Amino acid sequence: MDLADLPARCTGFEWDERNLTKNGEKHEVSASECEQIFFNHPLVAAHDEKHSGQEKQFLALGQTDSGWPLFSVFTIRNDLIRVISAREMSRKERKEYEST
Repeated sequence: MDLADLPARCTGFEWDERNLTKNGEKHEVSASECEQIFFNHPLVAAHDEKHSGQEKQFLALGQTDSGWPLFSVFTIRNDLIRVISAREMSRKERKEYEST
């Protein structure tokens, strides 16, 4: 299975109020921008083996509608994408993303 196709099988998003606040205040990323990366191409996704405990977590590199490159950590619950964290890509992540 191509992990980049995983979000396409989901029916929407689920938001935790704390994560909405954290992403907005700490990283200046809105919920709308977090969601946009899942609809724009390319989307680079991988399992987050290090942080997957009781629940599988995934890492994603993508871009907003305006082209802003974002890194996101998310999980999937009941066919809904639940964004855990989102921030601007680091230089290293941006190079990896641009090489796809």
